[in-house]
Amino acid sequence: MSEESTAGERVAKVIARAGLCSRREAEALIEQGRVIVNGEKLRRAAHNVKPGDEIVVDGKKLPASERPRLFRFHKPREVLVATRDPQGRRTIYDGMPAHLPRLMPVGRLDYNSEGLLLLTNDGGIKRHLELPASGLVRRYRVRVYGTPDPDRLARLKNGISIDGVQYGSIDARMDGTPEGKNAWLVFALTEGKNREVRRVCEQLGLQVNRLIRTEYGVFGLERLPRGGIEEVGPGELRKTLGALAGPAQKKGKPAA
Repeated sequence: MSEESTAGERVAKVIARAGLCSRREAEALIEQGRVIVNGEKLRRAAHNVKPGDEIVVDGKKLPASERPRLFRFHKPREVLVATRDPQGRRTIYDGMPAHLPRLMPVGRLDYNSEGLLLLTNDGGIKRHLELPASGLVRRYRVRVYGTPDPDRLARLKNGISIDGVQYGSIDARMDGTPEGKNAWLVFALTEGKNREVRRVCEQLGLQVNRLIRTEYGVFGLERLPRGGIEEVGPGELRKTLGALAGPAQKKGKPAA
């Protein structure tokens, strides 16, 4: 069997769609020799599979692909976006309903940050929503200690460089009037680099004491209670993501 086969779909994409891991993680598993297709161990990710091919990952047959699903989750503070934590801290998966599929976070929120976190069972959706090229706007409400300078906030639209890291355009503005020594700001950005909002605020002489993500693209936190999780309907998902959401469901035959 040639690993340069062009028929079918890339095996990493199929593994990601099954909800086992992201596409990038699947490619790493292949390169580590942990994926077997029709009895042959793969070593290169450039391999396509067809319907009916048997895929085995770490000795276990790949489960059938589920329909793509996306959930909105209201992440509380002091909860880790990780599968497990060596320090024993609570993670986003603790206390989630047992009937949910294996879900992967779209991007991250810091341990002390809160608000909207998207979760999906589909690696292709995860990748699309995370890529800066998708241009999805992330919005945050940020409470800071200090006195914001409106002019410096406005200049963030031109981007900012901090310790050699270049951050793209940020739309930042005051939200209401200051409350004593604290003020609320609204940030809108498309890159979402690691700790971006916190680092930018520090550069402006402001100390973040609360950070809430309210929107990710067209998806909003709305009235979802803290710790609550809610699925995005198949119709809305398809309207937003097109073919990534899978084929349209036929009337009278709702998805399971």
